[in-house]
Amino acid sequence: MIERISRSARKVTITLPDELVVYADSRADRTGTNRSQVIGQALAYLMATEEAELAAEGYRFYAAEAEEFAAMSIQAVAEAIVLTAPEEPHP
Repeated sequence: MIERISRSARKVTITLPDELVVYADSRADRTGTNRSQVIGQALAYLMATEEAELAAEGYRFYAAEAEEFAAMSIQAVAEAIVLTAPEEPHP
C-alpha cells in the first residue's frame, strides 16, 4: 500500500525529539535512504494502517447489517418459496 504514495513532495519543517532523529538517521543509514524517506515511510505506514482499520470497521458494519436483514426477511423469503413452488401431482 505504501507504494501508492504520490511521488510529488513538499518541503516541510518539523520538530522531533532527539531520540527519533537519531533513530531516523540510523534507519536511513541501514536502509540506504535518507531521513526524509524514513519519516515519509513511517507516515505512509500509519496512513495505510488507519485505512485498513477503517475498511475492516466498514466490513464489520455491513456484515452485521446484512445479517440483520437476513434474519428479518427469512420468514418472507420462506413464504415466497412456498407460494412459488410447483405443486406436486397427487396419485
